[in-house]
Parts: sequence; C-alpha cells; structure tokens
Amino acid sequence: MSHKQMSQKQTEEQTVGLVSLGCPKALVDSEQIATELLDQGYSVAVGDESDIVVVNTCGFIDAAKQESRETIAGLLNDGKRVVVTGCMGNNPELKSEFPDLEFLSGPADVAPVVKAVQHYLPRATRAEIEKPHVDYFTGELRARLTDDHFAYLKISEGCNHKCSFCIIPDMRGKLSSRTLDDVIAEGEALVADGVQEISLIAQDLSAYGADLRYPEVEIHNQTYTTNLMSLCEVLGAKIPWLRLHYVYPYPHVDQLIPLMNDGLVLPYLDIPLQHASPRILKAMRRPAAAEKSLERISRWREICPNIAIRSTFIVGFPGETDEDVGYLLDFLEEAQLDRVGCFTYSAVEGARANALADPVDEAEKLDRQERVYEIQAEISASRLTRHVGSTMRVLVDAQGEEGALTARSMFDAPEIDGNVFITDGHAQPGDFVWVGIDSSDDHDLYGHVVGEEIRLGE
Repeated sequence: MSHKQMSQKQTEEQTVGLVSLGCPKALVDSEQIATELLDQGYSVAVGDESDIVVVNTCGFIDAAKQESRETIAGLLNDGKRVVVTGCMGNNPELKSEFPDLEFLSGPADVAPVVKAVQHYLPRATRAEIEKPHVDYFTGELRARLTDDHFAYLKISEGCNHKCSFCIIPDMRGKLSSRTLDDVIAEGEALVADGVQEISLIAQDLSAYGADLRYPEVEIHNQTYTTNLMSLCEVLGAKIPWLRLHYVYPYPHVDQLIPLMNDGLVLPYLDIPLQHASPRILKAMRRPAAAEKSLERISRWREICPNIAIRSTFIVGFPGETDEDVGYLLDFLEEAQLDRVGCFTYSAVEGARANALADPVDEAEKLDRQERVYEIQAEISASRLTRHVGSTMRVLVDAQGEEGALTARSMFDAPEIDGNVFITDGHAQPGDFVWVGIDSSDDHDLYGHVVGEEIRLGE
C-alpha cells in the first residue's frame, strides 16, 4: 500500500498523525506503524494534522536529537497528544523534559506504539497485536511513505560493531537478520505492486545472515545461502533497479561487483569509510587502512568501470589534528569518490569516544567540514562531466509544468544524491526514459528525452 492509498483513507474520523525523522531504516519502522494503525481501522495522515501524533525520533547525532526535540516541543505547544518512538524513545529523560508526552517507546517497537494509540484513541477492530521486535513480512505489503515506484527493504536490524563514536547497537541491539525467504517474499511482493526500484538497507548490510550462521534455504526449487550475495542474485533478476545502502567493506563485498557489471545490481556502493587517517580509524575502532581502501576501489573500477561510490566521513573526532585532516583530503583526491557526505563529530551521550582526550573546537570542526566539501565539490563535478554527451536510462520521480521532469540515474539514490533534470518529456513518475545528457554541475545532470521505453502488453 502506497502513501497515496493511505491518504485515500483519511475520510474516517479517527486520524493519527505520523512524523518520521532520521534514516531510511527508521522510515521502514514508520511504515510498519502506519500499516498496523490502518489495519486497526485508523486513518493515517503524514504530518501533524491530527489531535494525536506519533513521532518517530532520530538520536544518532546532536543535530538529529535537536530536530526531534523541536518537533516534539512544537506539537505539544500546538496542543497535540504526542506518542514518541524511535531512537530517542529509549531515553527516560525525555519524559522529564516533556512531562506531557503520552508514551515513550524505543526503535522498531511497533506493537507498543499501536497499543498506546488505541489506549488514547480507542478504535479496536481486532484482538491484541502481538508482533516480534523485528517485524517480518506476513504476505500483505506494509503501507509505504515513499513514492509508489520506490521502496526501502530492510533486511536486518541492529549491529555487532563497536565503533567508538556510535551508540546504534545500544539503541537497536545486536544484528538480527530476517530469513532469506522472508526478505525475498517481500521483495517479490513489492515488484508485483509496481515498484521499480528497491533499496536494500540495514545498519550493516554486508553482515546479513551472519547471526543466523548463513543457513541454506530452498527458494523456487533452488538452494541459496542466506547472505547478501544470494539476495542480490534472486531479487536482482526480478526488480529493474536494486540498490545497496550502508555496505560495510568486508572482503566478500568484492563478489558483488561482477553482479553490478552484469546489470543485476545497480553499479552503486554506499560505503561509510568514516576517515582515512590510520590513527583516527584506530581510535574510531574502524577497520581498514586508507591504502587498502584505495586498492579495493581501484579493483572495483577495473571490474565495473561505471561504478559510482558514495561514502561518509567524520571530521573533528577527538584528538584529530591537521595532519589527520590532510590524510583525509589526500585520500579524497586520490579516491575520486562520486558522492561524499561529511559530518562533524557529535558527542552523542553514551559514545565511548567522548572520553578521549583533546576534543576539537566546534568552529574548527565546521572549518574542516567545509574543507572536505570544497574539495569534494570539485571532484563530484568532474565525475559528472563524464556523462555529458552520453545517453542514459533514468527513472522519473516527478513531473513538473510543460513537460519538465525530475529523474535519477542509476548512480543517484533518492533524497541523498543528485537528480537528472529533463526539459521536455511526457513520462509519468515510475517510468524509465532514455535521456541525452546536455550538461552538469556540482551535483546534478541536465538533459532531454531521446526515447521512452515501450511496455509490451499495455
């Protein structure tokens, strides 16, 4: 069920507002909440146009926590009844800060949230909801808050790493993988529902199946091992575009690159490298030296020349020096990554890195972040120019006035990377079209339609 189908149900009296903050993994949790509320007979409105509002909070960094607090405060000031869930819901101090909150619950706790809504806005249409902490596919698609042609598919919850700057394992627990047949069943149902692009997401996509000890499963009369490779092989043959997010750079990731070159998986890797300085990586408790990362990136490009690589980095980590930042800037120059996100270190409560010596001044953090973005803007712009003059297959996301279209190439994830802006065309969102690329800037491509795909049988 898409977000459009949800809006069609908003004629009923008892409407629950839903505000989803943070990452795509949290968005999937919000979709599960919306699905259960709809199943209970409620109408769900995305936003705060209701007397009772569920806020799915993000608590990963200080800026995200501040946004969550401001959202909650604004709703309470407007006289709303607020149910809080998500990564900040595990913090009992939030109740002290906002004593008028109706309910607090942690991430992925769907059933407690729905029960709280039922308590404050009774409308029971069936017996008690009993859901596991990780919500598994039951044969009926969840309500989606994304566009109709795009969906996130979460394959696991939690994380087993002990990065010193991160508290995700404390908030979401250890790695908990869904079964292979369960994930594939949901993926196939999404395809049958008209989804053209699926993004596989998890806190650690590469670790999928490790906690289950990689059991073998029979699917469609074939035996597959429960791992990311199998998922890509099966779903990649069924969905037009399959994208991978948050791929931890384990050695077995190298096995996925040929699938990208063969077209089963989009040639796009989102790998959070976090830094390039060996000293800072060690303090972060992150693996791999920059030299090894450069070697692997070079090898990936040899196997799949058109691969787009995205990564995220942290500057201002405790003890970081100008020399460490120099390592990072040199790495960016040599790696020539297509897309880069850069965050300043946030002393999230509970992170072990907070105890490290020599914290970096906030102004200096921002200065270092700006230096990263200045260099990367030039690199990104240079990488995009290679597409000018080519013809690309793009997926249309939106239609504007007088035939203007907003689309994305296979190298661009929705709401994260750039767009392809098309001056003329007659396509609808969810259509694939062929576009001649006329120009580019630091982030986006611009072009014109040269052909539309023919859908046989229509």
